Amino acid sequence: MEKKYYTTIGLEIHAELNTLSKMFCGCKNDPEEERPNYNICPVCMAHPGTLPVPNKKAMESVVRVGMALGGEVADFTEFDRKNYFYPDIPKAYQISQLKYPIVKGGKLAGVDVTRVHLEEDTATSSHKAGASLVNFNRAGVPLMELVTEPVIHDTDTLVKFAKELQLVLRYLGVSDANMEKGQMRVEVNISVSPDKDKLGVPVEVKNIASFRSAEKAALFEEKRMIALWEEGKESEIVKETRGWDDDKNKTFSQRTKETAEDYRYLPDPDLSKFYLSKVFDMDALKNTIPELPEDKRVRYANDYGIKAEDIESYVTDIELGGYFENVAKILNNKDAIKTASNYITSDYLGLKKANVNIKLPSAENFAELISMAVEGNINSRSAKDILAMIVTLDASPMKIATEKDMLQKNDEGALKAMVEMVIDRNPEVVATFKGGKDNALMSLVGQIMKESKGSANPAMVQKLLRELLA
Repeated sequence: MEKKYYTTIGLEIHAELNTLSKMFCGCKNDPEEERPNYNICPVCMAHPGTLPVPNKKAMESVVRVGMALGGEVADFTEFDRKNYFYPDIPKAYQISQLKYPIVKGGKLAGVDVTRVHLEEDTATSSHKAGASLVNFNRAGVPLMELVTEPVIHDTDTLVKFAKELQLVLRYLGVSDANMEKGQMRVEVNISVSPDKDKLGVPVEVKNIASFRSAEKAALFEEKRMIALWEEGKESEIVKETRGWDDDKNKTFSQRTKETAEDYRYLPDPDLSKFYLSKVFDMDALKNTIPELPEDKRVRYANDYGIKAEDIESYVTDIELGGYFENVAKILNNKDAIKTASNYITSDYLGLKKANVNIKLPSAENFAELISMAVEGNINSRSAKDILAMIVTLDASPMKIATEKDMLQKNDEGALKAMVEMVIDRNPEVVATFKGGKDNALMSLVGQIMKESKGSANPAMVQKLLRELLA
């Protein structure tokens, strides 16, 4: 019988906060700055005699994140010195939080959160042409760290949690959380054990630059550890930090995993202790928490009855979701709203994919287009054609349809003459239809649509054909 192994995953996620200045000095917090060592000062470069001053906005941001997660916001908090030497740490210690984080507990996407705390980011290092260079622009940028409980057992949950956190940070406006730019970094702590009640030796994987890489890194480590267990080499699974190589799709050993004792944490003597209830009006901050992604999903399903895939498009793209809601308010009809949603998520996004320069038309013009389609004033082909026009030149769909003779012809008398003409021209197709081949009718419908330049009402055409051929 094949032996079963149990995988347990915990996450450490860092997100750079989008404050105007750095965490402990007045230097500009600008992730787009390309000039190296430009946004620096004696404080973030740790010159002798300088003192840090905490960024109140950064602390507020972490408090709001804690509220959004349903965590316990601490009353008392303090900053600690995390001592280690590396070229990207100017002070030879990092200001972080250990014993008294700003947030304890919370839950997101079904995953329990252990803590959320605040620290300063490190500088960035680059290695080329045999030289190592350090750019201190990022040193001291406010960095939120969130740690989950080790309660994740599959990579689907891992990715779902990380994506949901990214959304929450963006909804709160505290971080752009762009992984490609390094504004959000995921570290995977993973262990494998043959005993479901006992955790295996944990390994931490860093250097992860995308959700897909986080998934692949976890799967690689799971496979590597199981192979060692199967070969009786479980002693080779050691508590260590490993890096992820995106090019080779594998992890590599970096260093033995440090413990809190290795960092010799101590309260930072240069920074005050904080009683957050005295620093912030907690009730006022609670009122700044917007509708969060999961609440929006529920509301969209209940209020509009649209597809889950459409809902996810609006939840992920806040601007698109807001546009959809504006259109829905104008239409005020569930069937029309569902049609509008289909056109936005399928046709508009399809056009956008082909041409990134197009823009959404005004909500009024889009709603007018949907109303015309739903009421039968234009057919679906004309609706798509008009949409392709108004995303480049916002104009009234009714005006376009009138000028270009695209309005659907619903005059039964006028259509009847056209139907009779097509019947007379196609005796063989008529005979085939009367012989029991119902599909032959669509050949006649197609010819009538061509004759009318797409303006004939196809439902009325079918009705007339069946009546005349009965």
